[in-house]
Amino acid sequence: TSSMNRTALHFAVGANHLSAVDFLLSHKARVDVADKHGLTVIHLAAWSGSFEIMLMLVKAGADQRAKTQEGRNALHFAAQNNNVNIVEYLIQDLHLIDLNQPDERGRKPFLLAAERGHTEMIEKLTFLDLHTSEKDKLNVSVLQTASRNGHTSLVDFLLSENIDLQLRREPKESSLHLAVINNHITVVNSLLSAQHDVNILDQKQQTPLHVAADLGNVELVETLLKAGCDLKIVDKQGKTALAAASRSHHSLVVDMLIKAERCSAWREEHPESIQHPPAGFMLTFKPDHSLETRHIRTLLWNLAYHQLKANEWQRLACSWGFTDDQIRAIGEQWSGPDSFREHGYRALLIWLHGALMTQHDPAKHLYEELVHAGFPELAEKIRQFKSKTNSSSKKCVVS
Repeated sequence: TSSMNRTALHFAVGANHLSAVDFLLSHKARVDVADKHGLTVIHLAAWSGSFEIMLMLVKAGADQRAKTQEGRNALHFAAQNNNVNIVEYLIQDLHLIDLNQPDERGRKPFLLAAERGHTEMIEKLTFLDLHTSEKDKLNVSVLQTASRNGHTSLVDFLLSENIDLQLRREPKESSLHLAVINNHITVVNSLLSAQHDVNILDQKQQTPLHVAADLGNVELVETLLKAGCDLKIVDKQGKTALAAASRSHHSLVVDMLIKAERCSAWREEHPESIQHPPAGFMLTFKPDHSLETRHIRTLLWNLAYHQLKANEWQRLACSWGFTDDQIRAIGEQWSGPDSFREHGYRALLIWLHGALMTQHDPAKHLYEELVHAGFPELAEKIRQFKSKTNSSSKKCVVS
C-alpha cells in the first residue's frame, strides 16, 4: 500500500487496467480497503466508468454502499463524471435507490451532475426519478448552479421539465442574477423565455437590471430592457438601475436606461399608441449607428458642439420632460469645462430615440421643439443646416 493507503487494486481500477484487476481479484486482493479519504475501488470504478470492472468488483463482493469521508458513494461519482451506464446499472440492475443521498455538503448526485453541466446525466437521473429541487447546504439549487456556470442546454432541459421553478423563496441570488453576473446571455434568454421573474430581487434588493447596469454590460441591459423590466425599483440604498449605472460611470448604459425610462413614461401617457409604432421601427435602446438616422445625428452633433452654450442643454432637456435624475445622470460622466457639449449631444440623441418612436419627421419636430423651448435662433439655424445638407446631398446623386 502507498502513503495514501491505496492498494495495487486501487491503482489498477483507477487506470482502467482490466487484466491487472482480473489478476489481482483472482489472487484474492481485498476489495474493500479504503484509502485515507475513504475512497474504495468501487468509487474509482464508478468515476472511471468501466462497466466491466464495476461488474467484476460487485461479483467479488465489493461493498456497493461504501461512503467516502465526504459522504459520497458510487452514485455520486458516476453522476459527477457523466457515466450513464454505471448509474443505470446501480439503480436499474442493483436497485440501489438508497444511494441517492446528500453528501456532507448537502449535495445529491443530481446536483453534482448539474455542477459539471452534464445534461445527459441530468436527463437520465430525471428519467429514473432521482431529480431533486432541494438545495445544498449553501442554499444553492440545480438551476442556479447551471445558470452560474453558463450550461445553456442544461438550463433549457431543467426549464422544460419545470425542475426547480417552484422554488420561489428568495435566494441570495436568483438563477437570473447568477447568469447576469457571469455574462451568460444565452442562459438569460432561456430563463426569460421560461417566464422567470425579470424583477426578482437579491439580498441587496437589486434586480438583475441593477446588476447588469452596475457592470456596464450593454447586451444584457438591452435584453432585460426588452423583457420589460421595472425601471423604478430601488435597492437597499434607494438607488434605481439608472443611479447604479451612473455611479459606475457607464455612460452608454446610462443613456440606454434614460431612453427606456422615457419610452415607458410615454407609453403610460399614450396607451392607445403602443400597438402602432412607425413603419420599420425596431425597438432597441443601444446606441444608434444606422444609416437612416445619420443625417439627423449630424444635425444634432452640430447643434450640440457648435450652437448650444453651457447649461442650455439642461433647459432643453427640461422642456422635453427629462427628469432631474436623468439630467443629473448625464452630467455625472466627463466633467470638464467643455463636457457640456458631449452631455448636450447625448441628451439630443436620447430625445431622438423617443422622437423616432413617435414622429415621422424628427428634424421638422426638432425645429418646432426648439421654437417652443425658447430657442428660435437655434431653430432657424437647424432649418438652414437641414436645407443646406438636403440640397448638397441632392447634388451628389448620380443620374
